[in-house]
Amino acid sequence: MTKEIQLLDCTVRDGGYINDWEFGHNKLISIFERLVDTGVDIIEIGFIDDRRPFDINRSIGPDTASLKKVWGAVNKRPGMVVGMIDYGTCRIENIEPADKSFIDGIRVIFKKQKMHEAMAYCAQLKELGYKVFSQLVSITAYEDDDLMELISLANEVKPYAVSMVDTYGLLLPEKLLHYTAMLDQHLDKGIRLGFHAHNNFQMGFANAMAFLGRDTERSILVDGTLFGMGKSAGNAPLELLAMQLNDRYGKNYNIAPMLEAIEESIRPIYRETPWGYQKFFYMVAKEECHPNYLTFFKKQGNLSQTDLDKILGRIHPEEKKLLYDEELAQQLYDAYIEENYNDAVTYQKMQEAFEGKSIMLVGPGKNIMLQKEAVEQYLEQNAPIKIAINHIPKDMKVDYLFLTKGSRYEEMTDALHNENVRIIATSNITAKNDEFDYVVTRKPLLEIRELFEDNSFLMLLRVLKRAGVKKLACAGMDGYSGYEDNYADPSMEYDFVKKSAIYLNRHVQHALESEFNDMEVSFITYSHYTDVLDMDSAAY
Repeated sequence: MTKEIQLLDCTVRDGGYINDWEFGHNKLISIFERLVDTGVDIIEIGFIDDRRPFDINRSIGPDTASLKKVWGAVNKRPGMVVGMIDYGTCRIENIEPADKSFIDGIRVIFKKQKMHEAMAYCAQLKELGYKVFSQLVSITAYEDDDLMELISLANEVKPYAVSMVDTYGLLLPEKLLHYTAMLDQHLDKGIRLGFHAHNNFQMGFANAMAFLGRDTERSILVDGTLFGMGKSAGNAPLELLAMQLNDRYGKNYNIAPMLEAIEESIRPIYRETPWGYQKFFYMVAKEECHPNYLTFFKKQGNLSQTDLDKILGRIHPEEKKLLYDEELAQQLYDAYIEENYNDAVTYQKMQEAFEGKSIMLVGPGKNIMLQKEAVEQYLEQNAPIKIAINHIPKDMKVDYLFLTKGSRYEEMTDALHNENVRIIATSNITAKNDEFDYVVTRKPLLEIRELFEDNSFLMLLRVLKRAGVKKLACAGMDGYSGYEDNYADPSMEYDFVKKSAIYLNRHVQHALESEFNDMEVSFITYSHYTDVLDMDSAAY
């Protein structure tokens, strides 16, 4: 049987990653008072970090004295109040003795590589009178020998608790229980054992329950946050843990104040900056790597979801996975692009296919129907290669489809099954069955500093220019309108571009006059791109 279970709330500390710890003073006190009403055993009230200035509206400050300035007016307290220090971010001089402090305990987080220095720091905090929690960041990075080394250090220092931290949400229950068994067997019996979950695999709550369910005589504690608020995919929800502890372990937490705190203080933050299970955090958890790798690869703008998944799997050696190395990320990216995307060969093949041919770009504008006679006349006289942009026209057979958006690709599933059309795709899209006919790297086609970096019309012009096309005609390239629907298929209209219609039309016109002035680009149907001034006066 378990000797004692403690429930620890870390909402305003771990949740602070969402809003840079700026909850506002009133909200901080309100959350604290609601939590006290719940009967939760331990409340963690923020980070102690001497790199940050004091701010009464934030749950992070430079020293223990700052915590008293924020929280000193509260009337009721739980059994224990703690703060957290990320080892190396707070000098011992900034920690006053516990008998002068608002907090009773300090949790120290540290990575495996810093265990000796961090445990020595924990000993110093203990000498100051604090209940000290040694928090093992990235517990999945510990091999059994590492864990035994840590246990030896902990048995010397004898902190209040040693807690496993599943920093990147990588744990499955069987691995968690392996770590738990080792710690339970070898830690001094007076040291509590804790667990802090993250939700990358949707396992945060399940792992917490597996940890609580292990039979032990040792006192244990489990972390949660209101509504699962927390870094990356979030944490085990406090209200769910409390419910299970009440139902299965004889606890008597008052859940109603938790729900009040969620409604009053947490959900407004969630609506602005949501957290929880997301594909991004699933992907990095699956490959057991630091999320900065995926952020770096996504920023390059060239890789599809399949590419991203593959390149994450190439991160080696193992010790580099959870220790982000931007130089390694760049090397992996460069090698992947060189291996998978040979633009020189692709553009040469397109040049051979288009050489000596008339080219007509087919846009989604409604003028292609309104000026149908002009379009048919051009088709009859020139017999061009027809290239549609991100759509399959209903009333015209095209030869090529230029594809830049995965969402558009999905919308055309049925049409592509029934059309014999060749596809030129940018590298951010993965073919479903067969390979695309041509794949071009996306990033060189973008305008990174523009309001909308991926203008598909300008992207295609860049592709054709590099493929040696000197002359082309456009139909259905109506441009943007701020006052009317100008798409043949209304579902392709983006509402947000209406507000920027004049700017976007001027930008395309400028690009035609400068970047593409060596190409002969004509418009068969009316386009705002060639009539910006008239559109200004008509619309505004």
